[in-house]
Amino acid sequence: MNKYYLLLGKVLAEGKTQQNKKGKIKYLLNEQLTLTPADLLDIFESHGIARKKLKEELKLFMQGERNVERYREAGIAWWDYCGQTLVNSYPTYMEKLPPLIERINKEKRNSKNYVLFLGATDAESNQAPCLSLVQFQIEDDALVVSAYQRSSDANLGLPSDIYHLYLMARQIDLPLKSITLNLANVHIYENNIKPTERLLAGEDNIKFELNV
Repeated sequence: MNKYYLLLGKVLAEGKTQQNKKGKIKYLLNEQLTLTPADLLDIFESHGIARKKLKEELKLFMQGERNVERYREAGIAWWDYCGQTLVNSYPTYMEKLPPLIERINKEKRNSKNYVLFLGATDAESNQAPCLSLVQFQIEDDALVVSAYQRSSDANLGLPSDIYHLYLMARQIDLPLKSITLNLANVHIYENNIKPTERLLAGEDNIKFELNV
């Protein structure tokens, strides 16, 4: 069982119950998921991820595209609930990523911590980024990516974030050593518990509900 599925199983087995405005969840605090290239391949081969859509989504994010209609045109419908514009969300911060990647590729300094911050606490938002920080470091001529997530929907958000981080790493001209996600709150919504159990039991084509 891949490391992502092991984490899902841990949330189901050990998670506490909490009620929030989106519904009831089972959650764990301060979990960490460290993935090597082999781990990533294991996840991508065994778990259905909308790779083409996520690749296009990240591209639009990095272009700073805030119009939800542009995402819908690319077949990405999960931002429809935000209205017509993504206010203070991923595009606002991800548009800073291309120059950061260019700088990393130019400098490749082992002593430098290259950091992308996401989210301002005093700005209007219709969907604050769950991914709060991405840090790129170089060790032994290889890339180490670290990410901090304030909140992680284990079924829909987490695999998408894993794939986005992988796509970011591929744009840097260094071999990838690892991606580590620090998950402040990782959770499964009550209406997705049964589908998660079926997924871990080996069923295919499992669908999860988006809770907003």
